[in-house]
Amino acid sequence: MTFTKVCALEEIPADGALGVEIDDTPVAVVRSGDDVFALSDICSHAEVSLSEGEIYNGTIECWLHGSCFDLRSGKPTNPPATQPVATYKVKVEGGDVYVSLGDD
Repeated sequence: MTFTKVCALEEIPADGALGVEIDDTPVAVVRSGDDVFALSDICSHAEVSLSEGEIYNGTIECWLHGSCFDLRSGKPTNPPATQPVATYKVKVEGGDVYVSLGDD
């Protein structure tokens, strides 16, 4: 599995998100409490940036129509979204955040 350094941990707002790109793939890197998650930065319902949304109760909310996605599974927790978004593996080492897009 190949991990790519995407940012320093301090660049991600507390209980917030940062939009990054890995090999032309938009990724939202999210801090929720002490945990860091990575998921597709594109809402499965309206194709807008999820990293611009609010983080609360273990979810990220799409700012356009209010769909929330579970940070661990990517599954929508309310309508209008019905399809999940991709989630990615994350590791934090030495104050830097690394994300893997797949199992290579």
